[in-house]
Amino acid sequence: MRRRAKIAVATVSGKAYYKLVNELKNRDIPFLSLVPGDSIPQSIKVVVTTEKEKPLIDHQRILVYDAEKDPSDTISEALRIIMNKEVYEELVIGVDPGKTFGVAVLADGRPLRREELSSMEKTIDFILTELRRNPAKTQRIRIGKGLPDLANEIARRLEVSVSEKVLIEMVDEGGTSSLKNGGFKKKLSDADSAIKIASKKGEIRLRGVAK
Repeated sequence: MRRRAKIAVATVSGKAYYKLVNELKNRDIPFLSLVPGDSIPQSIKVVVTTEKEKPLIDHQRILVYDAEKDPSDTISEALRIIMNKEVYEELVIGVDPGKTFGVAVLADGRPLRREELSSMEKTIDFILTELRRNPAKTQRIRIGKGLPDLANEIARRLEVSVSEKVLIEMVDEGGTSSLKNGGFKKKLSDADSAIKIASKKGEIRLRGVAK
């Protein structure tokens, strides 16, 4: 069943439209494309446009996007609006370490982003950015420990980079790398495995304790 769009992109700026739409598609978020001045359906909860075009938009919730900037912050804010959240109750970031690092971000149980990154450095940068742009009462990082040395190295690096309020958990990866489909098992992508890791309770890692 097709999900109804709650976010509209209303701009004739090619650069702004391209960057916003790419971000929405990458996150698998349904959206409606409009020209500024078009009638806006009642189902739309937030409209994203440019500063120049904002006066043409007749809607209660408008987000202004600067096409020279990364659209991630704007889209993350739009998601909070459509979920009626100024601050999430819980943000969980799942990490599937390996040759490729799968990372998934869940806010109050809903997937916001999923990525596959080529290095530990990029993975840590991604995690720190997502913690910053998605405020929550509780923030957790859940790391799959299928490769213990790699998992512990990620945890050690994060411990010196994130607030002590951010909980770091080590998660058993059993059942997170495949999906049962009838009588068969389908191997999941690293990003989808990260979603399963994020959804699975782990053992809280004590800060400053060598593993």
